[in-house]
Amino acid sequence: MVVLGGLLPACAQAGMGDDPILTKVMINQLEQRRTDGSDPLVVEAEGWIGRDLHKAWFKFDGERVGSAWESAQFQALYSRAVAAYWDLQVGVRHDARPSKETRDWLVLGARGLAPYFFDVDSALYIGGNGNLGVGLQAEYEVMLTQKLVLAPEARANLFARSDKAIDQGSGLADTELGVRLRYEVRREFAPYIGINWEKRYGQTADLVKAAGGSTDDVQFVIGIKSWF
Repeated sequence: MVVLGGLLPACAQAGMGDDPILTKVMINQLEQRRTDGSDPLVVEAEGWIGRDLHKAWFKFDGERVGSAWESAQFQALYSRAVAAYWDLQVGVRHDARPSKETRDWLVLGARGLAPYFFDVDSALYIGGNGNLGVGLQAEYEVMLTQKLVLAPEARANLFARSDKAIDQGSGLADTELGVRLRYEVRREFAPYIGINWEKRYGQTADLVKAAGGSTDDVQFVIGIKSWF
């Protein structure tokens, strides 16, 4: 590195120092949910590596019951900053469920901080079977004290076509509303408790009912949020 530093122009070395490669890993949700049926362990994690303008993002969402994963979703994305607090993202998504068929999607997304400090993550999904999906997620944080934070959030998924093989109908498929109260032992580590409500609609609800599943579930959650 000493030899390389001697060969690089001074301006290039300064630029690298001003915009270094950084990394971050975030466990947004690691929680046990109490439901009417089996109690799942839910994991939502993501991480990135890159510079200020260009990053590689990786996301994982999974639900585990007992010793088996009920569902798992992986995303690998290229992220480009286009404005203050806003990134455009493009990449791929893979959905895997042991009891259902797998699905792969092209992802076109936008992520950032909306007015009034709403953290927004939105994406258009283009499936290999010609299906289109839209995913929306928004979260807001209320600082009750320096360590106590109330965080309501909302999610929704919509699809252009029905896909009976994975119990997915067209139109509004599902929503999820939750509120979590966390205590930040440190900024990087916070246990929390909360309430989560999941609901399915229309054709998706009909398919889930036919498979013996629940279309409306209120859950008590306990978990941790962490980053490093």
